[in-house]
Amino acid sequence: MPDGQAGHCAVIVNRADVIRSATLLVVLAACFALLLRCGDLPPLQMGQVLDEARSGGRSAQSFPAAGEDYFHDMDGGIPLSPEEIKGRNTWLVWSGGNDRFWDGLSATSGGVVDFLKTISSHPSLKFSRDTRWNYFGLVNEPCFEKATGPDPERYGLWLDKRRVECPSDPFADGTKYPGVALGARGKTVPVGSYYGYPTGIVGLRLFPNPAFDEAAAKKWGDGTRFYEDRDFYESKDLLRPYRVGMSCAFCHVGPNPIRPPADPEHPEWENLSANVGAQYFRAGRIFMWEADSTNFAFQIFHASRPGSLDTSFIATDNINNPRTMNAIYNLLPRLEQAMRVGKETLAGGALNNRQLNDFVWSGPLAQLFDKATSTVHTPRVLKDGADSVGPLGALNRVYLSIGVFSEEWLLHFNPLVGGQRTTPIEVKVAQKNSSYWQATEQQTFNVALFLAKATLPHKLKDAPGGDKFLTRDRPKLERGKIVFADACARCHSSKLPSSLVGLSPDGCAGPDYLACFDQYWKWTKTGEFRKQMREIVQADDFLQDNYLSNEVRIPVTLLQTNACSPLASNAVRGNIWDNFSSESYKSLPSVGTITVHHPITGKPYRYTMPAGGRGYTRPPSLISVWSTAPFLLNNSVGRFEPDPSVEARMRSFDDSIEKLLWPEKRDKDPVLGDKVPGIIDRTTDLGGQGRPSYLRVARENLPEALQSIAGPAERYLLWLFGKGGIEIGPIPAGIPVNLLANLNPLSESADPSERLAHDKRLLEFVIQAKRDLQALPRAASDVEAKKALANLIEPLLKLSKCPDFVVNRGHYFGTGYVKDGEPGLSDADKRSLIEYLKTF
Repeated sequence: MPDGQAGHCAVIVNRADVIRSATLLVVLAACFALLLRCGDLPPLQMGQVLDEARSGGRSAQSFPAAGEDYFHDMDGGIPLSPEEIKGRNTWLVWSGGNDRFWDGLSATSGGVVDFLKTISSHPSLKFSRDTRWNYFGLVNEPCFEKATGPDPERYGLWLDKRRVECPSDPFADGTKYPGVALGARGKTVPVGSYYGYPTGIVGLRLFPNPAFDEAAAKKWGDGTRFYEDRDFYESKDLLRPYRVGMSCAFCHVGPNPIRPPADPEHPEWENLSANVGAQYFRAGRIFMWEADSTNFAFQIFHASRPGSLDTSFIATDNINNPRTMNAIYNLLPRLEQAMRVGKETLAGGALNNRQLNDFVWSGPLAQLFDKATSTVHTPRVLKDGADSVGPLGALNRVYLSIGVFSEEWLLHFNPLVGGQRTTPIEVKVAQKNSSYWQATEQQTFNVALFLAKATLPHKLKDAPGGDKFLTRDRPKLERGKIVFADACARCHSSKLPSSLVGLSPDGCAGPDYLACFDQYWKWTKTGEFRKQMREIVQADDFLQDNYLSNEVRIPVTLLQTNACSPLASNAVRGNIWDNFSSESYKSLPSVGTITVHHPITGKPYRYTMPAGGRGYTRPPSLISVWSTAPFLLNNSVGRFEPDPSVEARMRSFDDSIEKLLWPEKRDKDPVLGDKVPGIIDRTTDLGGQGRPSYLRVARENLPEALQSIAGPAERYLLWLFGKGGIEIGPIPAGIPVNLLANLNPLSESADPSERLAHDKRLLEFVIQAKRDLQALPRAASDVEAKKALANLIEPLLKLSKCPDFVVNRGHYFGTGYVKDGEPGLSDADKRSLIEYLKTF
């Protein structure tokens, strides 16, 4: 069980108090959602704003990719071409001006998100460079040492110092890579480099703040108040001397599984891989540096197990949906599989994405996109298969999602809080108005070249001491191959029979997809398929150049995993990532109904999944599966080990694969037990002092429309508005986090009458909740309190965007839990399969 999950077992002493608090919680949550509807106003500057680079007179051509082979020891020292070196540099140090976004988020969040704190080692903090790996799961950059005092040359900040014996960082050279001169840059602060300065954390770069003028410097003082004065560092008006930018490395660099560091707090470049994913990433601490469990936002982040993150938490879709940051392996075989099953039709703004054909004009890569038919053969990059416009479009979208061209992006939604109707950010607008975006588009082809070269599997046999974990029992391995061919390969192999019934040719994406997939699935149960698949798996070269995923969308009705990931809505028609999903995705049919469980009683009931793209999951690759536990799309199955050594990875693998193949061993919910098929994420008191949590939003950080009524409303809504803004709670430990986190303030329908009906249900719920709350006596019995809560839960569930609360259920293949009648594997066959999986 991940660190901190023991808090799910917190004992509630007075049930009536718990239910009274929960009742208050849902009343206030609904009122908050209604008030946020006032923010549904059309921004006036969409499509008109310029990014800082364009405003500063810089073109995309003025940001050439760096060519220094500074990171040559990474990724096993693999030799790279000049273009691939540039691609790796872009992947590791290019942030494309997103330091503006993250600095703004520090103000919007009232200092809750503050990367300038994250990179510090001040004694008042819970963390420092010495504990960064253990506390955050972040990778310390080699060649730095811990700050031992304030740095007068860096405004009194306690930032990592570069060791004198190390070569300088070539990307920090402001002469060779001049930053954008605007505002105070070049006056009270340096202009710096467009790559920024290294911070001591891989993936975070430091940039002089163009707003840090003489007045800001005077107010800043010697830097002490930034660490020690809460009123000072939580002020929305605080101007920091630096802004922190983020590169792709932040979420993708990690310890190399076959070259692990002796001490994960002090790795060398040779111990790091650029593609394994941030498997130890602790979102609750990274994005809330204080890790304050009394803040309900922390409870949401805490539901992200180590190595997972809800990447839509900024452009929120009102679904708490943490997903693992998967390793990137065998990109070229993945593209080859896309030629077989990855055909997608593009339309509208999706056609404006760059394609591989823009950079190569012959060979296999030039065949992926056909301009004449507006079709592309592409991997489905996101777990829900939404990124479906081509590999470069998927890469480029990531840069938008981490803040590139935030000047435009933030006009299309209300960050963090939501409540404003989201509109698509258009690729053509970014191409027109953002030099940073244009430079990114020009550089990501080289990133793709780098990833194609550097994403070879990490095999257990090549890891130090790895041989002792591998069996020498040849008959058992051969049996494992047969089991894999029969039970796993239909989803977890890119080497499949030459003709795929139902899916050939091209994968059959679009409105008829479900019927096509049903044909394929039935065929995989036949003797014909299994005979062919066994021959393929038993071939000596089966694992060579095998992506170990079929890249086919699997209906959640079959997977039975938590539905919140396939319910994600950011890429559906008209939403924020509309330009990055295909017409084929947007026209996918509903998968039908799934079984979900009541979060209070555990009673199962049916929920109808929407059409239009949602309801599917793309199978993950099983390459190097021995090193990627825990399992499932949210890391919810298996024990997390914070140590990246081979021994610790194998302990996690052994525990995780046992729970995957023997579902009865998975963690059970501490409240409902066997009434639900797994665990429900609940609010937790990490301090163990019985402290509840609150949803706090400072007045200045509310949507503007809500700010305007906050002052006058305080007289009449004392239970909602308080000094300094909104505080919703108390929310006691043990309450399902997603009862509040998945509340949908907006109807998803384009029909005005349906929108009105949604608002009517929301209002009726508020009225009912207020009436029941007022009627509840102060000394309510358990029976009275349960009755009051029971009256409110059903309306609340009807307003939920994802009413699936059990997070570690599903993927029951081979276990006998599958509903289509397939028999489970014997224990002996499961053991043989496990031994074979270790060889991947």
